[in-house]
Amino acid sequence: MCGIVGYIGARQAPSVVLQGLKRLEYRGYDSAGVAVLEQNGHIAIRRDVGKLGNLEAMLGHSPLTGHIGIGHTRWATHGEPSQRNAHPHVSMNGRVVVVHNGIVENFLELREELEAEGVRFQSET
Repeated sequence: MCGIVGYIGARQAPSVVLQGLKRLEYRGYDSAGVAVLEQNGHIAIRRDVGKLGNLEAMLGHSPLTGHIGIGHTRWATHGEPSQRNAHPHVSMNGRVVVVHNGIVENFLELREELEAEGVRFQSET
């Protein structure tokens, strides 16, 4: 189980996404993360292990700005609670960021196929 929030609008996305994640925190206490599309087109990501308050503190020290963002709280059903396994996950080229809820049943098979094609994975899950 997890909580997923997305935002596009005039307000700063990090604060809107955090507000949404606070309402969904009961869906995952193991880790939390946000990704924001910055004005320069770069996708910035912050994620941390533990409750949402840890991520909120991180954003206080290392803020993000932008009007498009996604966020995720994770309840670890596969893979340990770690920064490496926390969402959002980012593509090798840094241009695509995803969050998801659920289990990809054929994950190992897909991973092996993609690794054979040169794809590098950051997470265990």
